[in-house]
Amino acid sequence: MPVGQAIEHLVGMQAQEPHAPYVGLWSRIAGFRPEELSSMIAGRQAVRMGIMRATIHLVSARDCMRLYPLMWPVLERGFRGSPFSKHIAGVDLDELLAAGRELLAAQPRTRAELSPLLAERWPGADPASLAYAVTFLTPLVQVPPRGLWRQSAQPRLTTAQAWLGRELEEHPSLADAILRYLAAFGPATVKDIQAWCGLTRLAAVVDQIGDHLRVLADEQGNQLLDVLDGPLPDPTTPAPPRFLPPFDNAILSHSDRGRIIGTEDRDTVYRDRLMRTFLVDGFVAGTWHLDGSTIDLRPFTPLTEADRSGLTDEARRLLEFLLADPAPGNVRIGEPSHPRRS
Repeated sequence: MPVGQAIEHLVGMQAQEPHAPYVGLWSRIAGFRPEELSSMIAGRQAVRMGIMRATIHLVSARDCMRLYPLMWPVLERGFRGSPFSKHIAGVDLDELLAAGRELLAAQPRTRAELSPLLAERWPGADPASLAYAVTFLTPLVQVPPRGLWRQSAQPRLTTAQAWLGRELEEHPSLADAILRYLAAFGPATVKDIQAWCGLTRLAAVVDQIGDHLRVLADEQGNQLLDVLDGPLPDPTTPAPPRFLPPFDNAILSHSDRGRIIGTEDRDTVYRDRLMRTFLVDGFVAGTWHLDGSTIDLRPFTPLTEADRSGLTDEARRLLEFLLADPAPGNVRIGEPSHPRRS
């Protein structure tokens, strides 16, 4: 699958960590070359922006313009519930957003650079809160070199319209977005869909597209929804080891995360600051960290010899992908955190 098609199939990729999408695509696409994604970002075919769940995602340029209007209520709710909103209670929000758009369309700026410029116009308001209002409630993208392969830079922001040279879609289809989610992450419940995007009260929208859905049930009898042609592999189909990047969509795109993370393992996963996980037979089986040229694996339970061998081989391939130095790295497998559990 081409890189752009994969990003759109996943309806965007978690990207709080700039290089996370590279690992996510490497784990999903055979022969993935990071330069492909870097070129897309540099060429304005893909962008990084705050969108689903008000978190930073990598999305295609096309999805930027059609998904942002749908997800704007999530961003607005996030801002209204933040302390920044309370700190600028007397400021005319429409006027503030217009001023912020003008400044950021003129040239990309960091939030720290934007704050004093807004404070000149609203000297009695908290400068940081002024800037946060603009960055929460305006369609902004992070411009390169932020997000390019093996490069680092502060997040500089400009408007999506200025960067991509087009306007947001006026009437994007929420139903289409839901069907795309199900094509990537179904079967799923309405709560799962809401957890993925952050929107609420989607049951009515789902009801309207019922003719395009297949209805299933899980082991507890909960209703699951899927697209009509969604694949349902045989349960005995082997799933090879996979390494997921920080905050990967696979572990965050459902309300019921028991489908991929065991109940007894969730606290361990969520305590991990970046939630880097690895999968064994399709389930989260531990966390991983890169320490110099060593990948440190921390399994939850004892690994079979076959699983240990498969993980070690995959970890070595990941090291070759991540390290600029072609010298081989090391794989270290720690003691299981739940040694007594079968």
